[in-house]
Amino acid sequence: MLLGFILSVMTIISRYFSRQLIMVFFMLLAVLTGLAWMVQIMSMMKFLLNYGVNVGSFMVLTSLMIPFIVSIIIPFVTFIAIVFVYNKLIADSEVSVMAASGLSPAQIARPALCLAAILTALHLALNIFIVPASQTEFYNMQWNLRYGLAHLKLKESAFTVLSPGLVVYVDKVSGYDLSHVMLSDMRDNRSQRTIFAEKGKLVATLRGLSIVMSNGSIQGNGDMTVSGTFDTFDMDLNVAEKSSSSSYRVRSVPTQMLMQDVFDSPTAKRHRAVLTELATRLLDPLMNLILAALCLTILLRSSLLRRRTSFAPAISVVAMAVVMAAFMSATNMMKSITDFVVLFVVQIIVLGIILGLLYKK
Repeated sequence: MLLGFILSVMTIISRYFSRQLIMVFFMLLAVLTGLAWMVQIMSMMKFLLNYGVNVGSFMVLTSLMIPFIVSIIIPFVTFIAIVFVYNKLIADSEVSVMAASGLSPAQIARPALCLAAILTALHLALNIFIVPASQTEFYNMQWNLRYGLAHLKLKESAFTVLSPGLVVYVDKVSGYDLSHVMLSDMRDNRSQRTIFAEKGKLVATLRGLSIVMSNGSIQGNGDMTVSGTFDTFDMDLNVAEKSSSSSYRVRSVPTQMLMQDVFDSPTAKRHRAVLTELATRLLDPLMNLILAALCLTILLRSSLLRRRTSFAPAISVVAMAVVMAAFMSATNMMKSITDFVVLFVVQIIVLGIILGLLYKK
């Protein structure tokens, strides 16, 4: 009967703590994500100003960064939520009453540790699946807005400057079909061309945007003078290749492929970038548990001293900064898969030491 009463009390306390933790966590997550998203919007205003992107497409593009933003701030939000909730309960003497009734620091910390464990699993799934997929879509959409069909806005019976030295005149525009096209390409002094065509069509390729023209003539000046007619002429409007090696974005690589790239990276620089990204995806979620346990150990152990003025929150923040700085430095300095394994082992050891201090009677 006594055991049932204790379990009932523990359940009530767990629900009480969990409710406050979840409420504060999601409130902080929404606020910090919103602020980071606004910063992202401001940094990408060039798409609205330089590329003529409509507001709807621009908002969709920036919203694709939200999963990545969330994956970065989750450990910090978890830490702040635990500090806020438990420090408030300590200040209101609620933790002291629980401790006086026989509850150990480990029992009081259990709701926060359970929440941190759940967030660790969700964070891992976010890093492995959602972030790479959203980043792939982000880079594809960014490329299309910059170089694809969505980038080009041709006006009828008017000259349109596509880029310095490249001007297009179109009599009529019907979707991607053009009629009576005049194109002047003066970007290269050694190969200047002026093209006239009866019809044209805008086409998106891996090289970027092209105009396929038919029934026209071409005149070229520069190193060699060219003059003639053509039935069909395909002209690239830019040189940005979607599939070029320079477009390798480690954040958008699927996790399974990233693991293969650890052993198949063509250069040392890419090898280090792959290792850093892999550590971020697989090891960063564990920081939710480490920071939560660290915060709880400092707050709850210091609360047993029953001092009127406690520096535990400030000490927790300093400890969090030191731990996160050490983790980030370690991930950025990785050179081999051995470094990855060593960092994982160190994380487990640190977590074990912190939990040992928390559970110590």
